[in-house]
Amino acid sequence: MTQTKEQQEQFDLRWTSSHSAEENLNKLSVETNQGLSASTVKKRQEKYGLNRLQEIKGRSNWQIFIDQFKSPIIGLLAIAAVLSFSFQDWVEGVAIIIAILLNAVIGFFTELKAVNSMESLQELSHTKAKVRREGKVKEISAEELVPGDIVILESGDLVPADVRVLEASKLQADESALTGESLPVSKTTEALEGDLSLAERTNMLFKGTAITRGSGEGVVIATGMNTELGHISSLTAQAKQESTPLEQRLDKLGQNLIWVTLVIVALVAGAGIIGGKELFLMIQTAIALAVAAVPEGLPIVATVALARGMWRMAKRNALINRLSAVETLGATNIICTDKTGTLTENRMSVAQIALSSGILKVSGEALKIEGEFTQDEEKIDPQQNECLRSLLEVGVLCNKATLPELNKEKDKPLGDPMEVALLVAGAKGDIRRKKLLETYPEVQEIAFDSDTKMMTTIHEDEQGYRFAVKGAPESVIDVCTQQLTAEGVQDLSEDERNAWQERCNKLAKEGLRILAFASKNTDNSEAEPYENLTLLGVVGLLDPPREQVKSSLKACHDAGIRVIMVTGDQAVTARNIALAVGLITEQEAEARQGNELQSLDNLSKQQKQELQQVSIFARVSPEQKLNLVTLHQEHNAIVAMTGDGVNDAPALKKADIGIAMGKRGTQVAQEAADMVLQDDAFSSIVAAVEQGRAIFGNIRKFTLYLLSGNMGEIIAVAGASLVQAPLPLLPLQILFLNAVNDVFPALALGVGEGSPNLMKQKPRDRSEPILPRRHWMAIVLYGVIISLTVLGVFWLCLTRLGMEEEQAVTISFLTLAFGRLWHVFNMRDSNSGLLRNEVTQNRYVWLALLVCTGLLSMAVYISPLANVLQLVNPGWQGWGFILAGSLIPLVIGQILKAIIPQRWFAL
Repeated sequence: MTQTKEQQEQFDLRWTSSHSAEENLNKLSVETNQGLSASTVKKRQEKYGLNRLQEIKGRSNWQIFIDQFKSPIIGLLAIAAVLSFSFQDWVEGVAIIIAILLNAVIGFFTELKAVNSMESLQELSHTKAKVRREGKVKEISAEELVPGDIVILESGDLVPADVRVLEASKLQADESALTGESLPVSKTTEALEGDLSLAERTNMLFKGTAITRGSGEGVVIATGMNTELGHISSLTAQAKQESTPLEQRLDKLGQNLIWVTLVIVALVAGAGIIGGKELFLMIQTAIALAVAAVPEGLPIVATVALARGMWRMAKRNALINRLSAVETLGATNIICTDKTGTLTENRMSVAQIALSSGILKVSGEALKIEGEFTQDEEKIDPQQNECLRSLLEVGVLCNKATLPELNKEKDKPLGDPMEVALLVAGAKGDIRRKKLLETYPEVQEIAFDSDTKMMTTIHEDEQGYRFAVKGAPESVIDVCTQQLTAEGVQDLSEDERNAWQERCNKLAKEGLRILAFASKNTDNSEAEPYENLTLLGVVGLLDPPREQVKSSLKACHDAGIRVIMVTGDQAVTARNIALAVGLITEQEAEARQGNELQSLDNLSKQQKQELQQVSIFARVSPEQKLNLVTLHQEHNAIVAMTGDGVNDAPALKKADIGIAMGKRGTQVAQEAADMVLQDDAFSSIVAAVEQGRAIFGNIRKFTLYLLSGNMGEIIAVAGASLVQAPLPLLPLQILFLNAVNDVFPALALGVGEGSPNLMKQKPRDRSEPILPRRHWMAIVLYGVIISLTVLGVFWLCLTRLGMEEEQAVTISFLTLAFGRLWHVFNMRDSNSGLLRNEVTQNRYVWLALLVCTGLLSMAVYISPLANVLQLVNPGWQGWGFILAGSLIPLVIGQILKAIIPQRWFAL
C-alpha cells in the first residue's frame, strides 16, 4: 500500500511506547486538559483523512448482474433455450432468452436496492468516541478522530484509534483480536524500553480492541489505515457475504425443485414417446413443463422481503447486526430483559435521601436544577446540614458525567443517567462539580468493579486526601466502620447497620433504585479504598416505568413469549417495578437472588425446574446471566437476552438472540449482540419479534403462492399430454405468465406488513422448515384445483362449444393467468377476516393486480405480442368463461379455509 508523506508521519507515531506521555503530547501539540481546537481538528482531518479502515470492496454492479445468471433455475431455462434452438424453434428460444434477461434485470435492480438498504442500515450503527476538545468533553463519531485528540475510555468501550495511555485506573483491554492473547492486558502510563512486540506495549491501546475493566485517558497517535488494525485489514481478503438460514433453505428448495422438474419432464416425455407421439412435440412439452416448474421470482422476492423487513425493524429502533437473527426472532419464546432503561425510562432523578437522622424528600423534575430538600415538610439547606452536604459532595465528586453549567445551555448532559441525576441533585444544593474540583482536585479514579460493586475517586484536600465512594448499599455498608450523624462521626454498630438496612428496604419498596455513599480522609493516597469508611447515607433514585411496557408485556403473553426480569437491583425494587408494569401479580412469588444461578452443575433437576418458572432475578451478575441462558436452552427454549455491559458479552453471544442497548450499552456489548436497540425500550424488542415473524411469514406466503401456481401449470400441461390432448398452454405463454405472476404478486406478498394476528400465535419451532408437510399438501391441493379448472374450461371450449384450438388455448391461458392472480387472496391467514386481512389491506397487492391485468391485456390486444404468444381475441363469451373459471380456485380456497382445520392452512 503506497503511503503519502503525511500518512508515513502518522505511521511513525505508533512507535511511541518508549517515549513519555509528555513527549507524545508535545509532539502532537496538545494539552491534556484542553484537547485540540476546532481549527486544528479541521486541518488534521484534511491531512490524515477520516478515521476509518479501507472499506473492503463489495460486489460491483457488474458482478451483481453476472451473479443473476448463476442460479440453477436460470441454468434450467438456458437448457430449454438450447433445446428450442436445436429444433430450430427460433421464436421460442429467443423468448426464453428474453425471459432469462428479464429475470436477471429484475433481480439485479431489486438486489442492488436491497444491498444499498443494508449498507445504509450499517451506517446507523457507527462507533462513538468521547473526546476532550477546547476544554469540553463531547461525544463524536469515531470517524472524526485525528492524531492528538484526547480520548476518554471506560469499561465496555471499543478503542476507536491507536492511543498512547495518559491516565489509567485499573485499565485492562482485550487484545485477543490482534495478539491472540486470551487474557485481558493491564495498561500503564510509564514509558517502556526496547523495541517491543505488539503484546508487550502495555502503555498503548489499539483500534478495535475492547476495554474490559477500569477507565483511562489517552492521546490518539494513529487513525484509519495507519493503525495496527489498519495494517492487518490491508492484508485481509474480501469477506464472505453472510448467508442466512432462510436463504440457505430457499437455495436448497430451488435445487430440489430442479431435480423434481427433471424427473417430471423425463417421465412425461418418455411416456409420450412410448405412446407414439412425435419427438418434436414431446420436446416442446418437456420444455413447457420445465418452464412451468421453475419459480423464477423466488430468489428475487426473498432478497426484497428480507431487506424490507429489516428496514421496518430499523424504523422501530431495532438494528440487526447478523442476518441470521431475523429467522430466530420469530421463534423466540423467552425474553430475559434488564429493568433499568428497558422496562423503565432511564430518566433518573434523586427522589429521596436517607441520612442517619431520617429520610429527606427531593423535589424537582429530572435534569432541572430547581428543587428543594425537605424533611417532615421542613426545608433543609444543604449548606447548613453537614450530613446532606457531605453526601451530595461525594455524589458529585465520585462521578464521570458532565452537566451544563446553566439550564439555558444547549449542551446536553453526558454520561450515565444515574450519575447525571447525582450531579443535578448536587446542583439543587448549589454544589457544582467544576467548582468543587477546584477545592478537591482529583488525583486518581478507581473505576467501578463488578466484583466490589463500588467506585472511588481520590481527591487532594488540606489535610491530605479525601476518598469519595459510591456503590451498592450492601457492599458499601459492609466496608464502613463509622457513620456521619448530626453529632459528628460515630461508630457503626450492628444495630445501626440493621437500621440502615431497614432504610434501604423502605426506599426499595417504593420502587427506587438505591445507592450508598461513604468517604474517608487520610494522608496516604495509596491507602486501601474500601476499608475504614464513614457511611454518609443512601440515595433513592426514581426511574419511572415506560408507558408502552404494559401493552408490550401483554403482547408477549398473547404471543406465547415468557418475559423474565434480570436486574442488578435489589429484589424489593425489582418486584415493585415488575408489579407496576404488569410483569407479575401480587399473588406471585418474591424475586429470587441471582446467586441461586451461580452453579448449575450443583442443582438438582427439581431445583432447575423451579428456577425455570421464576419471573424476576435480582442482584444478577454477568456470569449468572450466562447460566440463566444455559438453564433455559437446556430445555429447548429460544432465548433472547438483553445486556449493556462489557461483562454481558458472553451472555449475549450465548443467547439465541443477544440484544444490546444502543443508548447506554457499551460498544463491546453492541459488537457481541445480534440486535441493537437504538432507544433501549422493551417495546422495540417486541416490535422486532413481530417483524421477525412477519418476514418469515411473508417468505412462506410467497413461496406457497409461487409453487402452488406453478404446480397448477405442471399438472395442466402434464395431464393434457398424458391423455394425448392438445396442450392448454404453450411454452411461450408459460414463460410470459411466469414472468408476470411469479414476480409482481409475489413481491407484493413479500413486502407485506404481516398479519395483525402474528402476536396472537405461539412461537414456531425453530427447526420448522419454510414449507412443512401440511403446506406441501396445500400446494398440491391448490395445484390440482387450478389445473382442473384450466383443463375444464379448455375442454368445454374445445369440445362443447366447438371453438378453434387457438381461441380455446387463449381462454385457458387467461383463465390460468387470472386464476393465479386471484389466488393471491388465498394466502391470507386462516384465522383472519375474509374481507379485511393482511392481503386485502396490502396496497402493493392491489398495485400488482393492476399491473398484471394491464400486461395480460397487452398480451391479447397488442398484435405483435399476441402473434408471438399465439393469442387471439377471446370475445365476450370467452371473457365470461375466463372470469368464471379464474374465480373458482379463489372460491374453493376460501371454502377449504372455512371447513378444514386451521392448522392445515396456517401460515
